[in-house]
Order: sequence, then C-alpha cells, then structure tokens
Amino acid sequence: MAVMLPRTYQHQVCSVARSLELVGDRWTLLIVRDALRGVHRFDDFRAQLGVAHNVLSDRLSRLTEAGVLERRRYQQRPDRYEYHLTQQGRDLWPVVMSLLLWGDRYLAPDGPPKLPLHRGCGGRLTPQLTCTDCGAGLGPGDVELAPGPGAKGSIASRK
Repeated sequence: MAVMLPRTYQHQVCSVARSLELVGDRWTLLIVRDALRGVHRFDDFRAQLGVAHNVLSDRLSRLTEAGVLERRRYQQRPDRYEYHLTQQGRDLWPVVMSLLLWGDRYLAPDGPPKLPLHRGCGGRLTPQLTCTDCGAGLGPGDVELAPGPGAKGSIASRK
C-alpha cells in the first residue's frame, strides 16, 4: 500500500521545505513554467499540460492565494480570467531554468528538447544563468527557447 506524503512540513524550520509546500508538485511548477512562456488562460494551460480541470483549478487558486499569480478579468458575461505572474512568480524563473538545465544534463539521452538561448547574441544559458558567448547575466526576458536535438518526435517538440 502506498503511503501518502504530507503536503506541509510543519516541523521543518527550513525554507526549502516551506517552498515545497507551495511549488513541490509537478503541476505547480509546470504551470509556472508555462506562465513564464506567456500562457495566461485556463484553457491554454489545460491544452499545454493535459491536466485535469479540477487539478488545474486547485493549483491556480493556490498560486493566486500565495501571491505567485494574479487573476485579471479579460471578459464579462461570463467572467473569464487570465493568470499573470507577480514578481514573486517571476522570481521562480531561476528555479525553473535550473531544473531545465539539470534535466538536460542528466535526463535527456537524445539531447535537450529545448535550448535556452540568449536573445541578444544566441549564446546558451549556463547553470550560473549567464550567457556562454557574451557572459551577460540573463533573466526571463533575455532567454528564448529553441528546439533542441532531443525534441525530434517528442511531445515536447509540439509545445
């Protein structure tokens, strides 16, 4: 029988544990990843992620309540909302990029599915979040994702 892990770490006085309480499941970080890529609408998150309606609704609510996302109405009758990253949410960019680079290094046998490239000169993103070619420190607006060698025929290449 599988043992369910708790969602909170009450006895851990640790910022890693506290962070995991909010962003420690795969759907949450994938929502943040897609929001960093410019996805804002519920149906677009669903289309990109293939996540169940109730799961997405729960994660968006939690991220909004925590201040990672903010809801903005874009339509009335019926009310429809977009979800935009706050500064707190944008500050997760280094976390997402570090996971991407780690996954490329250890979990991508055919090569990276996406290449994070510096918009300014085309150099690659390093684990130190700098450009391999010009050495500039990079942030979310400085990096674009281009198809990599591991994208051929994968689901990731179609997203």
